[in-house]
Amino acid sequence: MGARVGTTAVRECCAPLTSSVLDEAAAVELAESLKVLADPARLRLLSMIAAAEGGEACACDLTEPLGRSQPTVSHHLSVLVDAGFLTREKRGRWAWFRVERERLQALGSLLDV
Repeated sequence: MGARVGTTAVRECCAPLTSSVLDEAAAVELAESLKVLADPARLRLLSMIAAAEGGEACACDLTEPLGRSQPTVSHHLSVLVDAGFLTREKRGRWAWFRVERERLQALGSLLDV
């Protein structure tokens, strides 16, 4: 996943999924966003970062609680950043991550019935 996935349709759309028919492009973008979140490791990373003190977490603190190797955690974090669910800030040797709450809220509003 190289480019940001699904951020345009999800951010611009505010009406629930059930209020109108999605066109093909919007359906593809929404499906791509949901695919990113359809991984237990990524969901756990999102929740760990969101629950962390100050709402941010260092990548160095995520490998042990997730029980995965550093390269695997880095991959999942990159996928979440590329999809717009996390932001990354480099501080010295480490990367710090913060949840993009607006992005999750926009996705949630689409799924609101």
